Amino acid sequence: MSPVVAYAQATNNNGGAGAATAPVKVKVPDGSKLVLSSNELVYNKDNQIVTATGAVQINYGGYKMVAQKVEYNQKSGRMMALGNVELITPDGNRMYGDKMDVTDSFSDGFVNALRIEMPDNTRMVAEKGERVGGTQLILTKGVYTACQACSEQGRAPLWQVKAQRVVQNGVTHTVRLEHARFELFGQPVAYVPWIEVPDNTVKRKSGFLFPSMSVSQHLGFGLKVPYYYVISPSMDATISATGYTSQGLLLEGEFRQRFENGTHTLRVAGINQMDPGTFTSGTSDAEHKARGMISSKADFKINPRWTFGWDVMAQSDNNFSRTYGLDGLNQSTHTNDIYLTGLGKRNYFDMRAFYYDVQDADNNSTAEKQQAVVYPSVDYHYVDPKSVYGGELSATMNFTHLSRDKTLALDATNTLGDSSLNDRYLGLSGDYTRLSTEVQWQRTFTTDQGLVLTPLAALRGDVYGLDMDAPGAGTYSGNYDTSDYATRGMATAGVEAKYPFLITTSNSTHVFEPIAQLYVRPDEQLAGRLPNEDAQSFVFDATNLFDRDKFSGFDRVEGGTRANVGWRYTGNFDSGYKLQHIFGQSFQLAGRNSFAETDLAGVGADSGLETTRSDYVTMFGLTTPQGISLSQSYRFDEKDFAFRRGDTTVGFSNDVFQTTATYTHIAAQPQYGFTSDQDEIQTRAQIKFKEYWSVFGTVNYDINDSEITRQGVGLSYEDECTIFSISFLNKKDSTDASASDWSVGARITFRTLGDVNLGNTQDATF
Repeated sequence: MSPVVAYAQATNNNGGAGAATAPVKVKVPDGSKLVLSSNELVYNKDNQIVTATGAVQINYGGYKMVAQKVEYNQKSGRMMALGNVELITPDGNRMYGDKMDVTDSFSDGFVNALRIEMPDNTRMVAEKGERVGGTQLILTKGVYTACQACSEQGRAPLWQVKAQRVVQNGVTHTVRLEHARFELFGQPVAYVPWIEVPDNTVKRKSGFLFPSMSVSQHLGFGLKVPYYYVISPSMDATISATGYTSQGLLLEGEFRQRFENGTHTLRVAGINQMDPGTFTSGTSDAEHKARGMISSKADFKINPRWTFGWDVMAQSDNNFSRTYGLDGLNQSTHTNDIYLTGLGKRNYFDMRAFYYDVQDADNNSTAEKQQAVVYPSVDYHYVDPKSVYGGELSATMNFTHLSRDKTLALDATNTLGDSSLNDRYLGLSGDYTRLSTEVQWQRTFTTDQGLVLTPLAALRGDVYGLDMDAPGAGTYSGNYDTSDYATRGMATAGVEAKYPFLITTSNSTHVFEPIAQLYVRPDEQLAGRLPNEDAQSFVFDATNLFDRDKFSGFDRVEGGTRANVGWRYTGNFDSGYKLQHIFGQSFQLAGRNSFAETDLAGVGADSGLETTRSDYVTMFGLTTPQGISLSQSYRFDEKDFAFRRGDTTVGFSNDVFQTTATYTHIAAQPQYGFTSDQDEIQTRAQIKFKEYWSVFGTVNYDINDSEITRQGVGLSYEDECTIFSISFLNKKDSTDASASDWSVGARITFRTLGDVNLGNTQDATF
């Protein structure tokens, strides 16, 4: 028999065929048509019953129903669906049952042997269910889970919540589980009077979040209970109370607001410590009873080119946020900054102010007073859109003003027992101002033979305003300039020559590129006589071999005539193998070598560039289609090729096993406080031994001292509904060589229900 398709026009009155006899709570679009398809359609005119049999399909106002048989009573306005019934609601929920009795508007009804699948893959089953007013679904003896159904028949999902009564509310968009029993691997582990979670239509919902626990030597056992509150579509807040057995109640609040052009987050926290005496005497933790913090973070997009924001924190003492582990604020040094950034097609502007909040137990905040307050630092870069003499003209500017309360110096005599070495002054107390401007022109020529030539010319000028205390008498041999103002300039003329070779085979391509650079400059002016605030971090390796100025900041500038010579190689194979290689050396041809000049921060000493002929630097990289990777970066002595500095990293990764091992070697650098070689091996690995289970670990080994400085192991599980991890980490104390810090972290996440944290989970995956 051919399928029968019938159409009926829905009406909003209380009479007529197909009219609803109960108020419709779910909005059905006006003019919606009911479309019915079945193998057979019988109409009983006397009883006003329409019976559809065989592959019945009904579509009405976003609702879709499939069943083996449907009886529709026009008098009562109810439909009785029988046999493998499936109902899809407009919000995407799928309801399955053996028997479903609903009104013709689908707003009310009863279902036996009910099963519900939601769009977010959460599931509910029950002995029976009742749909009331189109807004509520009430289940009797229901089960709720976000796990997929197990393939093994009769086996329970990883976790589920069984409840005497389950109420899904379409107005509040919640699922309430009453007299609930939480089961793990089919076994009951907890009972709660009720649980209420948002349904799949809700992204945010007010309510209590899962609590977390912690254990600490000085704080005791801690239980944290957070409450999430939705204020408006653009605002929400989280209020947390943490009770510590040793120190009392810690209160935290986080307020978040989203604007059309950005976001803002405000956080506050405070505690009145019950027993500060549990902390070490004389520390900031022990000396302050009432402690608190306020922080603000914002990011705003003024227009498509300009952004503005800040990240600031103020606290009652210098270690509160770190002691109590406030998430995102417990770093050893928290950087407070405010910024304004503009990015154009050919120019860039960035202005920032900094304050470094050093969090340690020193009640005098000595380390924090030794850090500079930067207000502000301004960077600007511009590239002329028009060609200038066939080349590119660009300009770079930096303005920096900072202040420091206390000089930061490393005493070579006390720390190393060597009075012949200069003390290192990483920062002088007082005020410092510098304006630096550089203009550069360069053009690239390519000859018919393939030689690539890039001539370059640059002019730079610096103006200093100095009101800083001079280094201690007799501890620095660099003839520090004590005048209030200083100026210096630098002119550079240079050329780079490259001659790339392309070699192709039937299954690979190779590019070999010899490179030579020559830069002619006068000697660096006032070398070692000015403060060095932003050019202290310097490591000579293959990545900066071909840089015109290898110093990391503006306070130092390369002088004299220098040549950089070396090559680059890249190889690609059709089989998936890739090779990279750089090798070279740098030569000071004339003038004073800036890296051999005395510097307040000791920059250049033992760098490999302080000699006329630099150390050799090289880099090699390999990747394979089998998941193996190798990277090496080495520096060798220019006289005897002795190994001075380097890293070797070997890695392997596939779907089951991932691992990396890194060997690091740094030769002795007395000027920096390292009187002997440093050699360390760092390893990490993760093995997936079942579909969802993994074990991971890490070990760091100090070869010279023959000791393990860091070790950890962990276990993790992750599937579509549950994430679990537990880890142990033991690492050497950075402040006490004879001590170590250990921590245990655990985390369980049940999708749609929440997280349970125990201990410190920051290093859960190392």
